[in-house]
Amino acid sequence: MKTVKLVAVALAAAGCMGNPAWAVETEPSWKQPAPAALQRWQDMRFGMFIHWGPVSLTGHEIGWSRGKQTPIEVYDNLYKEFNPTNFDAAAWAATAKTAGMKYIVLTTKHHDGFCLWDTKQTDYNIMNSPFHRDVVKELAAACKQQGLALGTYYSVCDWHHPDFPLTSPGGQKKREKSDLDAYNRYLLAQIKELIVNYGPLLTIWNDVPQQFKGRGNNTIKMVRELQPDILVNDRTGDGGDYGTPEQHVGGFNMARPWETCMTICQQWAWKPGDQMKSLPECLHALLCTVGGNGNLLFNVGPMPDGRIEPRQVERLKEMGAWLEKYGASVYGTRGGPFKPAPHLVSTRKDRTIFLHILGWSADALMLPPLPARIVKSRVLTGGEATVKQTEAGVEVSVPAANRQPMDTIVALELDQPALDLAPLSLPAPAKR
Repeated sequence: MKTVKLVAVALAAAGCMGNPAWAVETEPSWKQPAPAALQRWQDMRFGMFIHWGPVSLTGHEIGWSRGKQTPIEVYDNLYKEFNPTNFDAAAWAATAKTAGMKYIVLTTKHHDGFCLWDTKQTDYNIMNSPFHRDVVKELAAACKQQGLALGTYYSVCDWHHPDFPLTSPGGQKKREKSDLDAYNRYLLAQIKELIVNYGPLLTIWNDVPQQFKGRGNNTIKMVRELQPDILVNDRTGDGGDYGTPEQHVGGFNMARPWETCMTICQQWAWKPGDQMKSLPECLHALLCTVGGNGNLLFNVGPMPDGRIEPRQVERLKEMGAWLEKYGASVYGTRGGPFKPAPHLVSTRKDRTIFLHILGWSADALMLPPLPARIVKSRVLTGGEATVKQTEAGVEVSVPAANRQPMDTIVALELDQPALDLAPLSLPAPAKR
């Protein structure tokens, strides 16, 4: 099977003009995600990212602190002291489930090269630590039991591996001797292990494709052959199925799937006393992401003993409690039709638009005209809304006593599918 794409062809020299239908460029089908798999992933909307490894013993950032805060020789030997006896994959999965998350992506190998599974490609792995347990195997089983999908983060760059051309700190130092072809074989063999031994996987989440332009296609082709419905992110070196804005909410985009990856605290790996986001900050990150038609991959960094920090667990439980009440306005939705603004984001599903009103600057919310008729409205968060629809626009008001400090949700039922509506920009909110 080939995916056919029309392309512009310069034919002026031959006396021809335009783009004839027979001027085509073929693209291998393995470059395209399975539509059903992509839709399933988008329907999930909320997942857990986990950054963890021996680096948690130092409280510094994973990968990046090698050769910076921690000398390379010390960093590379941390695994000899790594014995997280309180690690419980079932507890991790239960935390994600309680938070309302639908999938987990684990850093199986970060830029520091340490592997959290029983890989046969290197001895630098969890089985040679005092812990001596296959973390990926246990988490895969726990996710299956909890009904969660599992994805594996796998760093393209590897500042520990002798064949990778760059090393620490931060991949800024070039090795005197390296073999990128040999390293590419190593990378492919490890990713194959992850899919074959721990799959089926939701996604391969590559990162920092230093030196890998032109080689990422090897990854995409192989993983599609091993598991046709797997998704691949855009950090392979040669693109992928979805974008990955980091530490900020991506822009509204109905054409290109995307997933914001963001930390619940400030650092990806565990840091004692790290500043944690408030519940409103966490929920607004999720809502603004989904309102822009993206997924949120929300990161936790477990502690050296293997537990997710209790305060982070509690915050995630709070998010889950909110989603248990109002998840219908998040799961299975798409962004819009109103483009996100600081005071409002919207999601839509079937014939319903969900207005997430994050702040009120006036007694009524003013929306641009809708090319559909509103047949019913309800306030999911309690109370009633007054909705006035005219050719000039839509006015929505909710009594002050029923406005929620984090999010007031008003559902508008239409006389036609909400996804048929073109995106609309919001006017600036009126000032009091």
